[in-house]
Amino acid sequence: MANDLGGPGADRAGDLAADPDVVIDWSTRGFLHAGEPVSGREFAAARHSLFDGSFTWPVMVLKRSALDHNIATLAAFTRAHGIAFAPHGKTTMAPAIFKAQLDAGAWGISAATPGQALVYRRLGVPRVLLANEIVDRAALRMLADEVERGLEFLCYADSVEGVRILSESAGAVPFRVLVELGHPGGRTGCRGLPELLAVAEAVRRSPGVELAGVACYEGTCPGPDEVRGILRDLRAAAEAVAPHVPPLSPPASPPASLSASPCSGGRVVVSAGGSAWFDLVAEELAPLARPREEAGLDALVLLRSGAYVAHDDGFYREVTPYNRIDGHLLPALEAWAQVLSVPEPGLALLGMGKRDVPYDIDLPAVRTLNGGTVGWLEEAQVVKVLDQHTYLRFPPGETGIRPGDLVSFGLSHPCTAFDKWRVIPVVDDDYVVTDLIKTYF
Repeated sequence: MANDLGGPGADRAGDLAADPDVVIDWSTRGFLHAGEPVSGREFAAARHSLFDGSFTWPVMVLKRSALDHNIATLAAFTRAHGIAFAPHGKTTMAPAIFKAQLDAGAWGISAATPGQALVYRRLGVPRVLLANEIVDRAALRMLADEVERGLEFLCYADSVEGVRILSESAGAVPFRVLVELGHPGGRTGCRGLPELLAVAEAVRRSPGVELAGVACYEGTCPGPDEVRGILRDLRAAAEAVAPHVPPLSPPASPPASLSASPCSGGRVVVSAGGSAWFDLVAEELAPLARPREEAGLDALVLLRSGAYVAHDDGFYREVTPYNRIDGHLLPALEAWAQVLSVPEPGLALLGMGKRDVPYDIDLPAVRTLNGGTVGWLEEAQVVKVLDQHTYLRFPPGETGIRPGDLVSFGLSHPCTAFDKWRVIPVVDDDYVVTDLIKTYF
């Protein structure tokens, strides 16, 4: 993607233009290209088929129709509930996907680490929510410089010590801070409202920082009752800190793509939401976005779901809110691998391993054999993934799988799939390559 990703506000999912920084040559994993290097744009324009000899196995692809559907679906969900969206970029670290999310109306992109936030800035992302504590002074000084240059930036604090580090690392423009609420046994975050209010008071009294609002992550809660509990505690926290959120001065050099800041006028920011409970986040927090005269806070409610963009054939298929509400997401990631050996009845070894596909939550799920389906595939199951091999068990009486065959797999947990590939082909429903996605892990 070009460095200027443009701003939010469109009503559609943006086109995934080929990344001009992509170069396909002999070293590009998954591609068979022995000639002179070509740009990603040139490669995509050639409309290669996944099966025309341009690729070697294994390879992971993105289904464009599913990707576009998912981006449009969450954009419509947030619009319908009157909340803003800062999708978590750690899932893909792909500027082409960031652009599509911004074009679909996202407020900005969430990050998990200062390194990710700095990559986003280099790629041209105009607004960044660093949804984590940041205590790296050297990275904070670099981010302070970017804030002075016009980056709209939000970050977390959950301790007085964390506030002190932010304060001492700030530049001429203060860091805007969301005080994070956690829960016992969860991740970071203040354990309870009294602790949160003490940290908020430390922000108010410290130079170099400004109180912007509150945040939480509900995804580590064990069930819906606990999720509702932390979200209602977050509402109470937002109501407590809202009177103390100062107006935001416009940046000295605002990006040309942005209008007046949606955080201006003292609007409290309230952020939550992974990809498993965004329905409850909207239900519990959307009322805060209503005008004060309608019993709201006129808050900027920011949802942060990230894995939704590719969905999956495992964990997120089971936990998506679309199992509870109208609508659906589509699995967009697919891996293709070649059968290397059928050494014994009921066992095939494929050339696909831990370097190629995620295995941290669920193992890959069999989809097709040579692009088609046969009855016994429903009983076929991946039972083990090693460094370079996948063990596929199938009914021992079946002899329809042979060395050289191609098997496609659905994947589980996109956050540990994208980071395994630097260049990912985007294919249409006929497996013609239409774009290439570059990742920046």
